[in-house]
Amino acid sequence: MSIGSLVNASYDDLILTASGRYNVDAHLIRAVIKAESDFNSHARSQKGAMGLMQLMPETARLHNVIDAYDPTENVDGGARHLRMLLDRYQGDLELSLAAYNAGSGAVEKHGGIPPFVETRDYVRRVLRFYDSYRGIGLQEIRQVRQ
Repeated sequence: MSIGSLVNASYDDLILTASGRYNVDAHLIRAVIKAESDFNSHARSQKGAMGLMQLMPETARLHNVIDAYDPTENVDGGARHLRMLLDRYQGDLELSLAAYNAGSGAVEKHGGIPPFVETRDYVRRVLRFYDSYRGIGLQEIRQVRQ
């Protein structure tokens, strides 16, 4: 098992707890973490996004995240934010991910995924990771059934 796999696996309990609490697919939470911080709980973007799920300060406050670098708080707040966006966009995953990256205001202003290269690349990247994680899960299920 690689170091990356160990780091990834160390957050599984947090991801599964948040997934159950907010009814957000654990594979989606994992895909967002992979795209946002590559599982680095100390990550900070140039724009000020923090932690595993790269919460902006306003988003952290909105979801009562006191320490955005604390993996438990960060994953909980990020999953809660994803749930809020999925509800806002009636389950439309692409719009929800675009809003996670660029903000709901940008999605609404542009009437869909904003024409920002960063946001369009982000949505594609998260969906690619999501498909990859879901595929791994299916392989594991198939192996158990055999």
